[in-house]
Parts: sequence; structure tokens; C-alpha cells
Amino acid sequence: MLIAKVVGTVVATQKHRKFEGAKLLLVQPIGLDDAPRGTALLAVDSVGAGVHEKVLVVLEGRAAGEALGRKVAPVDAAIIGIVDRVDVVE
Repeated sequence: MLIAKVVGTVVATQKHRKFEGAKLLLVQPIGLDDAPRGTALLAVDSVGAGVHEKVLVVLEGRAAGEALGRKVAPVDAAIIGIVDRVDVVE
């Protein structure tokens, strides 16, 4: 799992049938300091996230599909939560 920021939406005129009705978002992984980490990812939204929100993303195909209730969907990344805050205990 990773924390990311939603940076955009993706519109597809044609989708795999398992994604009908699903919202696709572009997310940028971030560190605890909110700095970008790596490249942006396409993720299926299961929680109603919006642009500029911090989200929790699961990256494994099986876990991502199950989080969406679409067990055999060809998905690598799914948004499974909206992050309200991050507390770091040292």
C-alpha cells in the first residue's frame, strides 16, 4: 500500500466490462513530507475520492480487485481510502 495524491481524472470511452461504472483517477505517490515519489499511477476509485485528496492505494492485483468487489478484474491499483491525516510516532 502507499499514500498518494489524486492529481487528475481519466475518461475512457471504452473500458473492460469489469470497469463499467468505475471511476478512474490519476494518483501521484507521495512521501510523508508530501513530496512526489516515483511516477503517477492509474487507479480505480472505490471510495469517491476527488482531485487534490490524499488517498490510500493498494497495488496488488488480487487485493485491488477484491477491494473493488471485482475479484477477477484486470486491476493493479485501487483507491481504498481517503486519508484525513497521517501521524508519525518516533
